[in-house]
Amino acid sequence: MTSVSRLPRPMTPPGIAPTENIKIDSKLSFGVVCSSNINRSMEAHVVLGNAGLRVESYGTGTQVRLPGRSAMEPRIFKFGTSYEEMYKSMSATPDDAAFFIRNGVLQLCRRGAAVKKAPQRWQDMDSYHISEHDVVIAFEERIFDAVVEDLQVREPTEDFLPLHVICLDTKDNPHEAAIQGRVALELCWLLEEQGEELILKAPEIVEAFQQERMTHTPIKVLYQLCYL
Repeated sequence: MTSVSRLPRPMTPPGIAPTENIKIDSKLSFGVVCSSNINRSMEAHVVLGNAGLRVESYGTGTQVRLPGRSAMEPRIFKFGTSYEEMYKSMSATPDDAAFFIRNGVLQLCRRGAAVKKAPQRWQDMDSYHISEHDVVIAFEERIFDAVVEDLQVREPTEDFLPLHVICLDTKDNPHEAAIQGRVALELCWLLEEQGEELILKAPEIVEAFQQERMTHTPIKVLYQLCYL
C-alpha cells in the first residue's frame, strides 16, 4: 500500500501573474470553495498558491462524496478525514486501487495530501478565520448560495469586514476544474492589483471579467458583497 504523506507540492504554470509579482506577499486573502474540497477548490488552491497568492480551500457539503463504482455507490467520508486516509481506504486492494486510479480519485487524494492534511468544511470554520479572507470564490451556484447564506446567519465579528463572494460556475470534473482554476487565477490577479481600492472596484472588475469571458468561454459569474 502506497503512503501519500509528504508528497511534493503539485506544479502548475504561474498563469498570467506578472513575473515580478510571483514572489511577493499577497495583499489579499482568497478562499476557494466547492462541495467536497477535493476537486475544484483544490485545483484552485494549488494554482493560486503556486502563483504566489494567499489562499485556503473549503467544501460546503455535509460529507466528502467521491465517485464510486456506480452513481448509486459513492465513496463517502467525513470532513476532517485526511486525504491520506481516503487514499488508503480506496487502495486497500489491487482491484480497488486500479479502479480508483482509472476514475482519477486516487490522483485527487494524492494532490490533496500534498497541499494540506484534510478537507475542511466552510460552515464549521470559525467566523474570525473566515473574516480574514477578502475574496471567496465558489465554483457552483448552489455553493455560492450556501456561502452567502452562511455569512448572513453568522454573528458579525467585531471588525465587521467586507467579504467579496464570487461564483465561477464549474462542472465537477478534473478537466473543467483545471480550466477554471486558471480562469480563477486570472480573476484573482485582477482583484489583487486593487489592494485597498477593492471595495470600490470589485463589482466593476467582476462585470468586465464576465463580459470578456463570455466572448469566448461562456461562464456564469455571480457577485455578492457580504460583511462579517
